Order: sequence, then C-alpha cells, then structure tokens
Amino acid sequence: MFMSERQKMISGLPYDPGDPELQADMAAAQQWMARYNAALGAPAAARLDLLRQRLAEVGEGVVIRPPFHCDYGYNIRLGRGVFLNFNCVILDVCEVAIGDRAQIGPGVQILTADHPRDASARADGVEFGRPIQIGRDVWIGGGALILPGVTIGDDAVIGAGAVVTRDVPAGATAVGNPARLRA
Repeated sequence: MFMSERQKMISGLPYDPGDPELQADMAAAQQWMARYNAALGAPAAARLDLLRQRLAEVGEGVVIRPPFHCDYGYNIRLGRGVFLNFNCVILDVCEVAIGDRAQIGPGVQILTADHPRDASARADGVEFGRPIQIGRDVWIGGGALILPGVTIGDDAVIGAGAVVTRDVPAGATAVGNPARLRA
C-alpha cells in the first residue's frame, strides 16, 4: 500500500521532510502562526476561533498566549481549559494530545520530531516522530522539554527546566535533567 510522506510522518514512520506536500503544510502553518501571534489583543473568542482553524482539536476555554510556534498544527489536540503560556513550541510531526486543564509554563518545548542516531541515515535527511500524550490536570513548569514518545500521566507535575526523556506516571513529580521522579 502506498503511503504519502505526510501519512508516514503522522504514523511515526521515517519520512522525507522536504516533500512538497509537507513543505506546503508547513508554509500554511507559518502563515496561520503569523495571524495568531498578531492577535494578542483580540477577544478570547476570536483567538479560540483562530486556534480551531488550524489545530486538530481545541476544547472550550483553551488559552495559548502568543507567541506560539508549531510545525503543522493539525496534529495537536487540546482538551478543555488547557493553558499554554508565552513562547511555547510544539513540534507536531505526529500527535500531541494535551488533556483537560493542563497548565503549561512559558518557554516549554514539546517535541515529537526525532532523527536517526546513525550519522549516515541522518545525512539522508530522513526524520521520524513519536507521539506525546500529556494527561489531565498536568502542570509543566517554565522551560521544560518534553521529548519524543513521552507520556505524562494525569495530575503529574513537571518541574521548571526539566528534560523529560521517559514516561511520568499519574500523580508523580519529575524534576531535573534528565527528569527523575521525586520521592
């Protein structure tokens, strides 16, 4: 069965990021981000409408403070009452799902994009991604990095500046680089 580069990307398979369809998708996302990030003073309903024009799912009461950056937007699902503070980056080459009432601090990076570890494979320009799941009522402190393939359980806390390389269970607190569970 033939798969487009976009289908491969969303599925987490190796794909060519230079594919014309993906480049067009990224250009459309760039244009959308310029509009969204310029709408800082717009009414909340207008900003919510803009989010719904690009993101896969946007629950009621979602707030994303500009500037906001993403690769495509169409792989981002946000539950009700999600809050992203200034300067958040979501590299959404595959799904990023953020549960209801999650609070995400300024400068947080959520990165599904990954690259081969082998130098010759990287030289070929192929990339892949691994989805990220963030549960309900999660709090992520400013400047944290959430790396590809991570799942953060409901009610978890991620400390400011943490680099999350592994799953975090529900109700746990993870801090540091690399992030470790706090007793």
